[in-house]
Amino acid sequence: MKDITEFFEATTHQHFKDIANLANIIWHEHYVPIIGVEQVEYMVKNFQSAEAMYQQYQEGYEYFMVKHNNFFVGYVAIKKQEDLLFLSKIYVSKDFRGKKIGKSAMEFVQSKAVELKCKSMTLGVNKFNTNAIKAYEAMGFIIVEAMKTDIGNGFFMDDFKMEKPL
Repeated sequence: MKDITEFFEATTHQHFKDIANLANIIWHEHYVPIIGVEQVEYMVKNFQSAEAMYQQYQEGYEYFMVKHNNFFVGYVAIKKQEDLLFLSKIYVSKDFRGKKIGKSAMEFVQSKAVELKCKSMTLGVNKFNTNAIKAYEAMGFIIVEAMKTDIGNGFFMDDFKMEKPL
């Protein structure tokens, strides 16, 4: 059987609840070693909760659920900003990494960018998320600047802004 990765637009409160449940798992398994449990819990509550993501959806972000062989394994969020596509979120469950799902998701995002007539794609990635940085570079992204963003409660996002011309 051939592996099948599909993308479904999230539009309902239930979709965002399902995404938030997966986000909680992914963030705790992946980001605790990078930014610590306190910041992970703050960010999950404020940026990866069903309510926060649904609010972003209402503000023009598009969310897509990633299914691989009918299993819900990840999610993507994008937003068109003038002539570029901002990739806000791209996450795949730990058990499904290494199966080219992230690459398929990035190809899906790039096809959306082309469809929307964007000239480039941009994203932010934690400076210490070295595997993600390498993966993005392999897909044609380059680091264009360092960004340190105050997200409240004494926490900061210490990221690189990466961009890929289309």
